[in-house]
Amino acid sequence: MTLTKEASATTAVARRSRPKLRRGPAADRDSRRRSRRGLTHWIVLALLALATLLSLFPFFLAAINAIKTAEDYTAHGPLALPRSFDLSAITDFWQNVDYTNKLINSVLISGGVAIFGTVISLFNAFALGIGRIKARRALLVLLLLATTIPQEALIYPLYYMANETGLYDTKLVVVIISSVLSSAFGTYLLASVLSSFPKEILEAARMDGASRWQVLRLVVVPVIWPTLTVLMTFFFIWTWNDFFLPLIMLTSNENQTASVALGSLQGQYTSSPTSLAAASLMGILPAVAFFLIFQRTLTRGAVAGAVK
Repeated sequence: MTLTKEASATTAVARRSRPKLRRGPAADRDSRRRSRRGLTHWIVLALLALATLLSLFPFFLAAINAIKTAEDYTAHGPLALPRSFDLSAITDFWQNVDYTNKLINSVLISGGVAIFGTVISLFNAFALGIGRIKARRALLVLLLLATTIPQEALIYPLYYMANETGLYDTKLVVVIISSVLSSAFGTYLLASVLSSFPKEILEAARMDGASRWQVLRLVVVPVIWPTLTVLMTFFFIWTWNDFFLPLIMLTSNENQTASVALGSLQGQYTSSPTSLAAASLMGILPAVAFFLIFQRTLTRGAVAGAVK
């Protein structure tokens, strides 16, 4: 017991006599740098949260006004929370514009453009990126410039050709035109990816006797599949939101898309704010649902899009 007390006393004396370590200038600088980094992190997070709220505000405004009655909207205004719950504006809009048919048309056209536009882009990019055809850079620059041409400058010759070929007012003409127009950007993107494709893999496939079609189908496509899925997703979204081309090429009610139906509201709908809010909500919901479904696909494609 006595030895234990002496050992404890000796340890306490040693601790008191031990010199205290002083922080030098380098440690102070590191501490201040970490503090500034933490403050910057919270500022960026706050700005991103604010940007998210601002981007969601139109969706929130359309949602709360779509379920209001006309009297509730008139009495309390568009920014007030709903004091009633009425889905008549949504149901009336859905029935009067035959929105189910419009959604089916939009899905068929957007899906067709996503598939055919990606296939055209893949074939073109394979010739430019791996085939190494002549004037490759000039063609890439030409395709990049083609993406800057507005549709308004091309609509008259496109309308004339569609009318002469008998494809006017058909969903197929929108699929063909949108696929070709979208493939300009898709070719440029995929050609940039395939230009850095490992040559060792291609040489090994050729030594095994693989044809060009087999190289494309069995070697190239599996490697760049994440990039292809991202490209198909972008083509689908762009075509879904396209208004001008379907408006000109699709005149009959049974062939119109959802975006045209939302933009051609007339008569009683233009004077009813709740009906306009319901139309806006119906136009936003499919795009939001599509993003939620393919969110992981976009993320994986953005991360794994580069060829390793």
